Amino acid sequence: MTIKNDTERANLIEGGKRLAAVLETLRVKVAPGVTAEALDDLAEQLIRDGGDTPAFLGYTPEGARRAYPATLCVSINDEVVHGIPNESVKVLKEGDIVGLDLGLTHGGIIVDAAVTVPVGEIDGKTKQLLAATRDALVAGIAAAKPGNHVGDIGHAIEKVIKDAGFTVVKDLGGHGVGELVHEEPFIANYGRPGEGELLEEGMVLALEPISSAGKAAVVLAPDGYTFRTKDGARSAHFEHTILLEKDGARIVTA
Repeated sequence: MTIKNDTERANLIEGGKRLAAVLETLRVKVAPGVTAEALDDLAEQLIRDGGDTPAFLGYTPEGARRAYPATLCVSINDEVVHGIPNESVKVLKEGDIVGLDLGLTHGGIIVDAAVTVPVGEIDGKTKQLLAATRDALVAGIAAAKPGNHVGDIGHAIEKVIKDAGFTVVKDLGGHGVGELVHEEPFIANYGRPGEGELLEEGMVLALEPISSAGKAAVVLAPDGYTFRTKDGARSAHFEHTILLEKDGARIVTA
């Protein structure tokens, strides 16, 4: 999506604020004994109470066999992204990490964001994994400005994750967002500076570094949505929706 007028810009920014508030409420609720389904139920309630619509619930990505059955993606430990919270009992345990990925539609515009949250106390290596992936998102956003290219974003993200001793999950990445949940361009979390699509003012993008404490390979679970690391290593995922403005990226979901 490219923002075309002040109304679209206002709806994008307001939707981002609302999504950020919902995600923060969910983050605080994460604790041992909490179920993924309870988090999903709360996410839907908060979005609808605000007068908005869950963007993931009922959405069918290209190539999927069925629509996504929940509001919130809840991905635990070696689950990389798109974990389904409400088709089996998933209970958070002390020492887990959990990715919370959420989208909502406000004023006809979709926003998308994600955080990975520790459940109680986690080990040192896992803390480093989360910190590196979060820092990679900051680096990717800094590289997202008009006149740069998609490859500049991927290069910035990959460097932070690799320098920290972790691995980029190359099969998954960021994307355009706004009119649909997933739009062009695909934004790989690796790349070469100056390569790929030119970034232009007004673009709306969802940047989402996805890392692994082990190898990069992932496998798709039989549910058709949940990606896991092939070697069972833990994975982290952070995401913001951004608007490319004249002087750089505005974080819509901050």
